[in-house]
Amino acid sequence: MSKHYGAIAFTEAVRDAQRSHGSIGFYDRKRVQGKAAPGIDPLTTEEAEYLAERDSFYIATVSGTGWPYVQFRGGPTGFLRVVDDHTIGWADFRGNLQYISVGNLADDARVAIIAMDYVHKRRLKIYGRARVVTADEEPTLTADFSVPGYDATVERVILVTVEAFDWNCPQHITSRYTAAELEDHLAPLRHRLVALESENRRLREALAEED
Repeated sequence: MSKHYGAIAFTEAVRDAQRSHGSIGFYDRKRVQGKAAPGIDPLTTEEAEYLAERDSFYIATVSGTGWPYVQFRGGPTGFLRVVDDHTIGWADFRGNLQYISVGNLADDARVAIIAMDYVHKRRLKIYGRARVVTADEEPTLTADFSVPGYDATVERVILVTVEAFDWNCPQHITSRYTAAELEDHLAPLRHRLVALESENRRLREALAEED
C-alpha cells in the first residue's frame, strides 16, 4: 500500500466499518501517515513492470448523477504504459461509441483502476486523475501510443496522474489463462500427440503386413 492510499480510501464510513470489524488500528496508522506525507505517491519499478505486462484492466469513473461506471479496457500486451513515476497512459481504441467513461471524465477526472494478473493471482489498485487527449489535439502523442500491427483506431490517449496504489490480497482470485499463456504448456503435448499418432500408424502398418 502506498502512503496516500489510506488517506483517499479510508473515509469516515470506511473507518466505521473497520472499527466494527477490528481492523481500524492497523489501517488508521496508514491513513495518518498518508495525510502527513507531502505530494503524491510515485510508482516503483515493481508497479511499472507489472503494468507493462498487462493486456487489460478495469477502470471506474463517476457520472454527473453520482453513479459509478466500470469499464473493461483491453489491447495487446504493452498498450498500457508507464510514462513516468507518476503517470500511466493508454491508447483508447474505438469501441461501441457510447463514450460513457470519456463523458464522465469531462465532469470528474477521478478514476480508480484495477489491473489483474489472474495467472499469478495478483491485482494492483490505482487511484488517479485522468486527462483525455484526442487525436486532433495531439496527433503525435496519439501516434506514439498506437500499437504496431494492431488493427484498431486510436481515437484518443488517456493519461492518468497516479495519486496512490495498493497491491490487493490474492485471496479468492480464480486463476485464468489466455491462449498465449497456455501455449508453452500445450505445444509439447501437441508434438507428443503427433509423435504418438505417427508411431501408432507405423505399428498398424507393420501389423497389416504380418497379416
